[in-house]
Amino acid sequence: MTSPSVEERIVQEQDFGSKVELALAATNQLFNARNSPSYVAQVLQGVNAVSTKVQRTAQPFTGVGHAELKARVGAVDLDRPLPDTAAALEELDGLYLKDAIYFHDSRYAAHLNCPVVIPALVGEAVLSAVNSSMDTWDQSAGATMIERRLIDWTAERIGFSQAADGVFTSGGSQSNFQALLIARNHAVAKLRASNGEARLPHLLDRLRIFTSVDSHFSIQKSASMLGLGFDAVIAVPTAEDHRMDPTALASALAEAHDAGLVPMAVVATAGTTDFGSVDPLAELSALVRAYDSWLHVDAAYGGGLLVSGRYRHLLDGIHLADSVTVDFHKTFFQPVSSSAVLVRNGAMMGHVTYYADYLNPESAAKAEIPNQVDKSIQTTRRFDALKLWLTLRIMGADAIGALFDEAIDLAGRVGTLLGDDAQFELAAAPQLSTLVFRYRPEVDGTRLDEDAADVLNPAIRAAIFASGEAVVAGTKVAGRHYLKFTLLNAEASLSDIQEIIELIRRTGASLLANTTEAAA
Repeated sequence: MTSPSVEERIVQEQDFGSKVELALAATNQLFNARNSPSYVAQVLQGVNAVSTKVQRTAQPFTGVGHAELKARVGAVDLDRPLPDTAAALEELDGLYLKDAIYFHDSRYAAHLNCPVVIPALVGEAVLSAVNSSMDTWDQSAGATMIERRLIDWTAERIGFSQAADGVFTSGGSQSNFQALLIARNHAVAKLRASNGEARLPHLLDRLRIFTSVDSHFSIQKSASMLGLGFDAVIAVPTAEDHRMDPTALASALAEAHDAGLVPMAVVATAGTTDFGSVDPLAELSALVRAYDSWLHVDAAYGGGLLVSGRYRHLLDGIHLADSVTVDFHKTFFQPVSSSAVLVRNGAMMGHVTYYADYLNPESAAKAEIPNQVDKSIQTTRRFDALKLWLTLRIMGADAIGALFDEAIDLAGRVGTLLGDDAQFELAAAPQLSTLVFRYRPEVDGTRLDEDAADVLNPAIRAAIFASGEAVVAGTKVAGRHYLKFTLLNAEASLSDIQEIIELIRRTGASLLANTTEAAA
């Protein structure tokens, strides 16, 4: 190999020198004691940018199309940084803040997205900066104890004993998955006790999960990821109020048992996504016990009833569950993400435990060192519990419950309004804070037919979204298209929602008129 020339050595030295200078400059952006004044200044710029945008935003969305936004974002040269934070935030305004969908706006009435409380935002700022990782004690210390205390607090609210346990997760889908993973492993352990050490794949084919036709799609998705397949989930019919029918469940359980199948778990829902319906938990529990199965309650939506001052009774029987999902980032008004899965018998968390010598050796568990990764299907995990902790310490549980109660009350008033309006059809009386309905007026003295209504209502939703004036959701009931309100804003008034209803009416009438003109 030939030695580099003098010119080549000069270029190499210059290149090395410039990279050293770049690295030294980059250290000025590391969060530490030396750079803490810069941290404060830059974070305040970000906070002010968001605050200013919220103050100046007059509707929940701009109506921007995805092609336009894709082009805008795609034009950014990520290999060429901007000169400072102010410039980056100015660019971000045009790429994100201007066109974000703002859940705090009273005309956002679509999905289970809540306006968030300020104490939780304080928690978000703290946890992001300290950046604790919740997998092991030597990475989290006090954070571990705060999370564990909040799990105990939630378990107490559910009605579990001191034997209960749980862990924070990224959301309801992950909480449901972990609960069903535990239920599966528990069922497999029982099968192995009577069938020897058969390998897992040979045992999965007999396992079945029972849940209502209105339950969350994550149940089917979890079954697939657990190796059971989508068809291992047996959909149980509901009564007219969209609550699981105990008689139908009894029949489904008996039929499966007679066919030699194993009822691995029954998943009850406390707050279905569309109708907010809470299954009859106590009645279902009796059936589950009769088949020595596992009762999981998906209270991702209805979990806020745990702190409700007026509607807590809707969760009667939840203490009989083997596991429960609660999404704090829905009806506890926390920023995403903040969820938890809890089990009545803490020993069941052992079904997801795996020891690694380099992280959480078994010796640490024997020494009672509290490594949260022993209970989680995640390894690295944020300290999301801090947001709820500060919310409880600053606002209190009763205040959170009061916010949810207001949303439930508003849904009741809107339900009456829609039920009395001849141009709308309400699919079911509201039970929590959702309403499923459709615009179906009379045309030339005759009610708009079903097929035409199926075309019209999705078109209404799309047109309103494109206008940015409001955001509403859509769903299907018995194969037919409906619109949906999800109300979680305690500051939204009846008149605010009336404005959305009138917007739907005007949009629908205009679309019908255009269709009639085109046909003529």
